[in-house]
Order: sequence, then structure tokens, then C-alpha cells
Amino acid sequence: MVASQTRRFTVDEYTRMSELGILAATEHTELINGEIVTMVAKGFAHASATTRIKTVFELALQKQAIIRVQDPIRLSNHSEPEPDITIAACDPLAYSTHHPSPKEVLLVIEVADSSLKYDLETKAPLYAAAGIEEYWILDVIERQLYTFRQPKDGRYQAQTILAETLEVSPLAFDRLIVQIVDMLPPLAI
Repeated sequence: MVASQTRRFTVDEYTRMSELGILAATEHTELINGEIVTMVAKGFAHASATTRIKTVFELALQKQAIIRVQDPIRLSNHSEPEPDITIAACDPLAYSTHHPSPKEVLLVIEVADSSLKYDLETKAPLYAAAGIEEYWILDVIERQLYTFRQPKDGRYQAQTILAETLEVSPLAFDRLIVQIVDMLPPLAI
């Protein structure tokens, strides 16, 4: 009996599968450590939070960075996730020739409604290993923000959990003060 092996894909192979229609344009997938992962549908709170985060950063940063929503970032030859929000350095060609690399990524934000465990256990080590300086998870269920900083040896050395009543400043824009509640969907009355 032969032990089975998992076939891992490269970013180039993954891209080619999309181009050939092997992965349908309507499928929402991302490549994580060589595996094609199907993303779950986004709920109302998730979609609302993503829009609110995008708005907060667009208004605050006004052309100091590019705000990307659910677009790929290339971490390695085997990982090309599509974070909910990526704040990337300005690129003169607006990333028309490549997806942002870890050196161009200033902040990654994932919104968690049903994906908190995955965002904590899979995405955090993935982003840390790639050297993403700062990673946030906005937990829309518990209404709190996880921050991860100082990547080293595939782990973030500094991690905090902030309540919705607090504020946070991104490392790349330390003068910017973001009210956590402004990123969260409003509470139903």
C-alpha cells in the first residue's frame, strides 16, 4: 500500500486554473499553503463591517495608501489569500501588474463572523510567516478587535484583544486613531 500525498499548487498554477475556467469565476476561493480553499458566504454583519472598514480608512488615509477589498495578496509561491481588507503602499500602476507582496502590505484585516478560529489558527501564522507587520481580526460576534504585531519565526510576538469601546492606531499610520466601534456594524435597535 502506498501512502497518499497531497498535491500542493503554486500561485501560477492556481491562476492558470482560473484562466482556463477550471475554477469558475463565481467560486470564491483562495490559495493557502498550496491548497485551494473555498470561502464561506459572507453574512450581513460581515459585509457591513467590511464596507465600514473600507470607508473609515479611505476617508482617513486619502491617497496615502491603497485600500483593497477581498483582493489577492501574494505571500509566497504557494499562498495567495484574499483578505477582507488590505491596506497597501501606493503603487504607480495601482497593482495592475502584480498583487501586493508582503513588503507592500501595511495592514491586513479579516472580518470574522463564522471564521474566527480559521483567522486565528490558519491566517495569523500564514501572515506572520510572510512577514506582514500588522494583522487585525474584527470579531463582529463578540464586537472586539484582535491585533497582531511583530512577526517572528512564523508567529506574532505581540497580540491584544480590544473592546469595541476602545481605539487603535495602525503601525504604518501611528497618528491615525480608529474607533473600533466605527468598524463594527451598528447594533440593531
